Amino acid sequence: RRLSGWTAAASTGVFQQVWTASPAAGQAVPRLQVPDRPPIQETDPAFLSITEAMTLFRRRELSPVEVVEACLERIRRLDPLLRAFNEVTAEAALARARSLEASWSPGGSPPLAGVPLAMKDNFFTAGILTTANSHIFADFVPTFDAEAWARLQAAGAVLVGKTQMGPLATSRATTPDGEATTVNAWAPRDPGVSPGGSSSGSATSVAAGLALGATGTQTGGSITNPADAQGLTGLKPTMGRVSLRGIIPLTYTRDHPGPLARDAVDAALLLQLMAGPDPADPRTLGHPPVPDLMEAATPVVRPGGGPRLRWPTRIGVPPGYLDGPDGPPLEPPGPGADEGERRRFQRRMAARDREAAAVGMRRGMLETFRSLGAEVVEVPYPPDWDILTSGDFNNVRLPERSEPFLGELRRDVRLFGVSLSPWINGLLLPGAEYLRGQRAKLVLLRRVLDQIFDRCDVVLQTSPIPFDIIGLPLITFPIGMREHTGGSGGEGRRLPVGALVGGMPFAEDRLLSLAAAWQSVTEWHRMRPPDPEVDTPGEGAEASRTVRLDVLDVWEQGE
Repeated sequence: RRLSGWTAAASTGVFQQVWTASPAAGQAVPRLQVPDRPPIQETDPAFLSITEAMTLFRRRELSPVEVVEACLERIRRLDPLLRAFNEVTAEAALARARSLEASWSPGGSPPLAGVPLAMKDNFFTAGILTTANSHIFADFVPTFDAEAWARLQAAGAVLVGKTQMGPLATSRATTPDGEATTVNAWAPRDPGVSPGGSSSGSATSVAAGLALGATGTQTGGSITNPADAQGLTGLKPTMGRVSLRGIIPLTYTRDHPGPLARDAVDAALLLQLMAGPDPADPRTLGHPPVPDLMEAATPVVRPGGGPRLRWPTRIGVPPGYLDGPDGPPLEPPGPGADEGERRRFQRRMAARDREAAAVGMRRGMLETFRSLGAEVVEVPYPPDWDILTSGDFNNVRLPERSEPFLGELRRDVRLFGVSLSPWINGLLLPGAEYLRGQRAKLVLLRRVLDQIFDRCDVVLQTSPIPFDIIGLPLITFPIGMREHTGGSGGEGRRLPVGALVGGMPFAEDRLLSLAAAWQSVTEWHRMRPPDPEVDTPGEGAEASRTVRLDVLDVWEQGE
């Protein structure tokens, strides 16, 4: 009962030791060597990478106010269609940019001084509405900042807004009652093209040039899936690398805050600033020190020219990775199928199409990595892989989801809107099943460490779920584009395709070095979605109402 009371209080912001303590005293902003990166081909300030903008700031060729104004103008013009934001903090952002610009000095300003970022709407932001797209937090205004955001803010970041997300981080971005909101920046008039998981708004904001970078949280793919869907570099760090204090909880042992960025260098910079021990979050304590992620993400050149991998790297290729989708063809729903069944069929078909299109790109990616010095090795899955990563064990996370919200579940289940089903299932899962799942998690972790990483340094993945279960780091980055098939309003468009790579515990530097080497010899991370024409205010809201998630959609999409 005592533990239940503590965690229930945490959800409402009164648990002093973990959720409402002020940012850790004495946390200094890391001293960073940010590389000089003049833009190669980008002229629009809103599409600069973070480090490109910082280079232009240092050279006095661009000001923080100009970059923030460029992002805010795009938000004003495009967000009625894209619906990436819950809250836009335009006046405060401009005031902060002006202040930072007035006090800017070479070597004396914080590393992110004037860089516009977007925060997922489950990060506490002092004095700013923080709703997690939930009825429960509809009027919640925190009195302090989430630790991760506090660190970014101390480094000079400018908040342009809070981004749309799945209700309590359970699905793609929707209203609490299931109306789809955020659309994919690459197919803005086809709401059937998913913007990714619950960090939808964060991904769309960066992809569409509404912010230079953003934060997300991942419990079941909600950083890497949106990054994959929208051509970004998304990094889910090891569990405990970044403090969860001040982030509305979903699952105590699987919530991972991390960055969504244009490239590996930006992702490294944001994580370097967010990461590290927080005395008020015991999950962050006792870990290896945060390495120099910026150095890891800086491409290395061979003597005599030509890029190479920073470290000798064995890339593991699991069974089926280069085979594409398997199994019998999907049967379309019958004439009597409802809209939900048809939509789920379309989503499964899109997933198969995406997998099929990715096979050739994956082969080309591996050839490129070989040319950079990597060794590519086949890695079999450990025994019982399908069982240990199946829904039976994956769903043991649900009681952890329900427990902080016991008070709300008792008071009024309608507060959970379309996402109620997982919370009810969490209440009903027997304690014995939960304990069995926790033991299975340890078995899975042990087998991954002993039987996968004994053969390789990083391993390619087709789903984030296995590494989310055991808290190991993941990175995704774009490797190509595919033709958009089906849907409405997206014909003739191309959509990004990404690669997903997993690493050993606290080996974010290894993953970043791999992505940075790839991006040093390719241009996919520089692709930008074409700007949509937006003539009618509210046009996006009307379009998105053609997609409404039901409880089965939420259950299937997960986090």
